Amino acid sequence: MSIYKKLAGQTAIYGLSSILGRLLNYLLVPIYTRVFEAGEYGVVTQLYSYIALMTVLFTYGLDISFFRYFQSEKGNPKVYSTSLMSIIFSSLFFGGLIILFAPQLSGIIGTADDIAKPGQSRSLYISMFAAVLAFDAITAIPFAMLRQQNKAKRFVFIRLVGIVSNVGLNLFFLVICPWILKSNPTSWIASIYYPDFGVGYVFVINAISSFVCLILLLPEILRVDWSFDKQLWKEMMIYSFPLMIAGLAGMINETFDRVLIPILIADKSTAMAQLGIYGACYKLSILMTLFIQTFRYAAEPFFFSHSTKENPQKTYADVMNYFVIVCGFIFLGIMLFMDVIEVFIGEKFRSGLPVVPILLMANLCLGVFYNLSIWYKLTNKTRWGAILSLIGAIVTLTLNFALIPVLGYMGAAWTTLICYAVMMIISYFLGQKHYPVPYKVGSFFYFIGISIVLWIAGDFLRGAIHPGKVFSVIINLVILLIFIVLAYVQVRNKNSYLRPTSGK
Repeated sequence: MSIYKKLAGQTAIYGLSSILGRLLNYLLVPIYTRVFEAGEYGVVTQLYSYIALMTVLFTYGLDISFFRYFQSEKGNPKVYSTSLMSIIFSSLFFGGLIILFAPQLSGIIGTADDIAKPGQSRSLYISMFAAVLAFDAITAIPFAMLRQQNKAKRFVFIRLVGIVSNVGLNLFFLVICPWILKSNPTSWIASIYYPDFGVGYVFVINAISSFVCLILLLPEILRVDWSFDKQLWKEMMIYSFPLMIAGLAGMINETFDRVLIPILIADKSTAMAQLGIYGACYKLSILMTLFIQTFRYAAEPFFFSHSTKENPQKTYADVMNYFVIVCGFIFLGIMLFMDVIEVFIGEKFRSGLPVVPILLMANLCLGVFYNLSIWYKLTNKTRWGAILSLIGAIVTLTLNFALIPVLGYMGAAWTTLICYAVMMIISYFLGQKHYPVPYKVGSFFYFIGISIVLWIAGDFLRGAIHPGKVFSVIINLVILLIFIVLAYVQVRNKNSYLRPTSGK
């Protein structure tokens, strides 16, 4: 069990930055949803959707390619230098182009036309958008090197510094400055704070925080020998290009609904507000998202490093089983305590809460898909990653165009779930053909099923007896304990009926 403990330990360390980071950023949601109107928060949601899409293009799968070739080249320093030099050049070039054409791009995107105030500059939003993209892309390879070298503590430290600076500056400009000016309009704060700048502060602060991370990573950047291996770069690009396509298609699956909502909703007067509501409620699935993210930080190098060991397929199957158990527990915990969690968003955003269980299940399917994807990465069939993500993108676009005009943001939520479920199922069957892993499919349905059943049972029980807040918490904790006991029994029972679908 030592390898599982090692993976769990790495996940916990990386999780420190992600969990604390996400939770700290989560604290911004109640601020944003109370400081900004739904339409203004819709602008934030809209632009960050574009940032997510463009980030894939700015890194073009080179961070994953780095892991693959650093392993196969037995730590050749040219893998690091070639990757870093490529990313630096491309980021500065394309980031500069976006800044140069910011006025034209802001007009194309149509940022904040309906809510713009005199102090808000759409072009500045786009320029800050470009800076965030460039800084984050350049830091991707140094961060990957830290992960490869198992320097998790330094990784966490730098991540947290960037996150804390982001949260701190948001609190200063969006909470403290308005409070000071309200009590003392002549304060020196008036010289640095402009109320009409509004959501512009979100993007400026993000750019500053990303730059702080870049500065902290300078020792890793300057340590490189600046040698560029053209042949190696070509090989890495061949490997990473399908991953870029897969990543881009994946971002379409993950974020394009937030691009399409203001376009496809017929009532343009409420479209941006609906986007803001959907974006805020999407944040409530954060615990599932952050677990998946932290797991991936540790799992990617773990899976590659164990590919040459004895019977790695059994290891991958066991990891998947534990992963599903944790995800089922997270789903159940969020849904049972939704009355507590919902206070983190403004009251005017809570009409979108019905999307939360749908999005939680969607993210769970996505997490399983990430686990399954090891088959095409280890077999160098990365084109399948692109194909699967493109299939998902087709499903996403088709269903979004069909459902959003009819169901609004609920249509976007159902589309997300269906898309990830389809990708997960297809990847499973392809993986069993090309790189068979004895996954316990029965375990997946078992734990997801009991988490849903226990959630519904909890809601029914509370509705039937109308307990007070304290007794309601006790009921929820008992239900969570039941899930834990059932999970423990299943894991301990080696001869469980939840047996593998293939392998020994």
